[in-house]
Amino acid sequence: MNNLIGVGVYTPAEAGRLLHIRPAKIARWLRGHNIKDQNYASLWTPEISLGDERVFLGFRDLMEVRVADAFIRAGVSARRVRAAISLAREIIGQDRPLSTNRFRTDGREIFVTVIETDEDGEERERLLNLFRRQYEFKGIIEPILKTVDFGHDGNPLLWWPGGRRLNVVVDPSRAFGQPIDAASSVPTAVLAAAARQEGIAGAARAYVVPEASVRRSIEFEASMEHGFAA
Repeated sequence: MNNLIGVGVYTPAEAGRLLHIRPAKIARWLRGHNIKDQNYASLWTPEISLGDERVFLGFRDLMEVRVADAFIRAGVSARRVRAAISLAREIIGQDRPLSTNRFRTDGREIFVTVIETDEDGEERERLLNLFRRQYEFKGIIEPILKTVDFGHDGNPLLWWPGGRRLNVVVDPSRAFGQPIDAASSVPTAVLAAAARQEGIAGAARAYVVPEASVRRSIEFEASMEHGFAA
């Protein structure tokens, strides 16, 4: 069994609710599937395995699904996304390359940032083209990057699923990666449920948080009730 501390744990249903993607689609991407006797392998192997057939996602899987879905919704086939993941995995040396901050777009092409060391030992940054003017990607990658905090190694640390204004964060090191009020670390689901029972002021007193935190939690939880992407 994996060490789940600091990883975050999500079922496809929980991930789907956060990402507004159908859970069956997420499970299909991570488990693989068959269509008309054609086998389609999983896009990647999930971080978490509990030794049975169930699918669970870690935080990195959540971030990877988020980017893969953006590509697929833009018209890229799952087969091409799989090819891009494979290529980028070799280049970056990461099992989940889509969730790093190494991807860039100029509006028509997708590039991955590569750091090379020349014969004099000096490092230089190079952009490697992964797609060649076959799709329109303008505005897909940058909005995704803006809501994620990355470490010095380019890997995702925190995600602000409602945007930074809402002050709700997904942090794999806190509350098993469930959305929390960033100021108090209380899960948004807990604050929103308390508000339904006790009102906003009562919930704020019970959990010793500002009323603004309760309001933001209510707003965020309501936003997650919207329908899934097709």
